[in-house]
Amino acid sequence: MILVIDVGNTNITYGVYRGKELVATFRMTTKQARTSDEYGMSIMELLRINAVEKEDLEGTIIASVVPNVMHSLTGAVTRYLKTPPLIVGPGVKTGIKVVTENPRQIGADRIVDAVAAYEIYGGPVLVLDFGTATTYDLVSEDGSFVACIIAPGIRISAKALWEGTAKLPEVEIKKPRSILAQETISSMQAGLIYGQIGQTEYIVSQVKKASGYDNLKVVATGGLGRLISEETESIQFYNSTLTLDGLRMIYEKNRKS
Repeated sequence: MILVIDVGNTNITYGVYRGKELVATFRMTTKQARTSDEYGMSIMELLRINAVEKEDLEGTIIASVVPNVMHSLTGAVTRYLKTPPLIVGPGVKTGIKVVTENPRQIGADRIVDAVAAYEIYGGPVLVLDFGTATTYDLVSEDGSFVACIIAPGIRISAKALWEGTAKLPEVEIKKPRSILAQETISSMQAGLIYGQIGQTEYIVSQVKKASGYDNLKVVATGGLGRLISEETESIQFYNSTLTLDGLRMIYEKNRKS
C-alpha cells in the first residue's frame, strides 16, 4: 500500500491505495500550524482509525502548494512512517510535458490532475479544479500541458462578498431554488453558483475555440466541482478522486524496480 498526500490551501487530503484501489481517505485543515510530531501523531491515529498498519505502507508521495507546511509534514512522514516521501516537483517523472512559458510556476496539484485526466480520459482534455481557486488546465492530444487559466474560487468570491460589504451575511454555498431570488441569502447564492456556471461555460467555449479542439474532453474535480458539473453540459465528467489518483500514478512511474 502507499500513502498519497495532497496539500491544498484549505485542506490536506490523504489517500491510501492498495494497488489501484483507494481504500481510505481522510483530511485535516492546512492553515493550522503543526509541528512534525503533531502531524505524525495525527497521521498515525487516522491510519489506525482506518485500519491501516504503517508496516503495510511501502511509500508516500506528496504534492503541495503550501511550502511552509512541508518541513514539518515531510519530517513527520519520514520519522513516523519510516518512508521518506517522494515530492512532486522538478525531476519527478510524470508523463506530462509542461510547455508553458514558465513550467516551474505550475502548481504541483495541477500537474497531478493533468496526469490523471490524461491517463484516464485521454487528450485533448481540459481539467477544471474547483478548489480555493478555480483552475482550467489544457492538456493536448500528445500529453503536453499547454495552457492554464486561474480564477477566484467560489469560496473566495463568497468571502469577498461578506467581508467586503457592511450588510451582506456569511451564507452556505449551495444552489438556491431559483435564479430569480427574492431575498439576500438566496440572491447571494444565485450570484455565486450561477456566476460560476456562466464563467465555466464561457471559458470552456473559448478554450475550444482558441485551441481548435472540437473533441475536447472536460473533466472537473474539487470540492464544489460536483455541484457545478451537475448544472452544465459543458462538463462531461466529474471525478472526486482525480488528484489522489494522479499521485498514485506518478508514484508508480517513479517506483524503483
